[in-house]
Amino acid sequence: MSKRVKVGITHGDLNGIGYEIIFKAFSDSRLLDIFTPVIYGSAKAASYYRKVLNCKPLPFNFIDKAEECRDGKINFVNCIREEVKIDMGMPTDVSGEAAFRALDCAVNDLEANNIDVLVTLPICKDTIQSKDFCFPGHTEFLQERFAKKGEQALMIMVSEFLRVALVTTHMPLSEVPKTISTELIKEKIKILDYSLKRDFRVENPRIAVLSLNPHAGENGLLGNEEQEIILPAIEEMQKKDNILCSGPFAADGFFGTGRFRDFDAVLAMYHDQGLIPFKAIAMESGVNFTAGLPVVRTSPDHGTAYDIVGKNQASIDSFLQAIYTAIDIFNNRKAYDEAHANPLNKMFFDRGKDDEKLDLTKEEEID
Repeated sequence: MSKRVKVGITHGDLNGIGYEIIFKAFSDSRLLDIFTPVIYGSAKAASYYRKVLNCKPLPFNFIDKAEECRDGKINFVNCIREEVKIDMGMPTDVSGEAAFRALDCAVNDLEANNIDVLVTLPICKDTIQSKDFCFPGHTEFLQERFAKKGEQALMIMVSEFLRVALVTTHMPLSEVPKTISTELIKEKIKILDYSLKRDFRVENPRIAVLSLNPHAGENGLLGNEEQEIILPAIEEMQKKDNILCSGPFAADGFFGTGRFRDFDAVLAMYHDQGLIPFKAIAMESGVNFTAGLPVVRTSPDHGTAYDIVGKNQASIDSFLQAIYTAIDIFNNRKAYDEAHANPLNKMFFDRGKDDEKLDLTKEEEID
């Protein structure tokens, strides 16, 4: 049996840069020595973009289901067999439906263990909405599909030297203050701490927690959330769970002075607070990882990039990092779970106490 990780890849929005990224990335056949790709998309759309972009043909191995995938091949599950109207650079209902069909097919295979990890190319959160997908984004959709009782998904933006997690994700800014609570922040800190240990092999994670208000509230002058909600959560995590977390830090100074380098991860209160500095620092290599779930899903940290579709300008760096990160997390989880499955029991010996000292002045009898 192959030991290569099976990486499911969804084509994302049909009118975005998904297919350009796929063609560029897999033009390097060395990727097939690292993992086994299973692409979920439209064969007709792939053919269309190959001609528009004037790419060399890729030797796709077209299959009906993921169980038929082969190592050393660019496996392609053709989820959308009919003709589809492509309007490059335009959000349309057709492209939204195609994005969901590929995602749904891939998620079903992920649930059935036919693929090991999932890498999603960008969708348009507006056009993908339907009776089957009524979520703000991938994170919430995957939480609905995979979260067990009591589990919550946590969005973590990952780069080589910075990890930023979010307490709240895709919601209007006006709803953030009434959404955050001490209990929610505590839950997110716990998930982040465990993910750092299990997914990233950080033995004693150090977590920085950001404030909500400017200047961390200035002792209540600019808001009371820091004193009444955020700080109590931090202190309880420190005392009761022995988690190395600190804050709340004012976001501007924290990132501006490079203080983030002193921590293994940062917990931001809302989307733009965490993602603006992250993308300013690590846009090309950033990865969106959905932590807190029993499955591994990553994505490039950019969007559909409608403005450059068909211009051969899309970068594959974030996509490749999303693949490598998913594989690393999959392997890290396996190693962590194996190491913690059978912890060593304390051994008791009847030869004396643990602090018994050897008398080296006596000669041993040798038979």
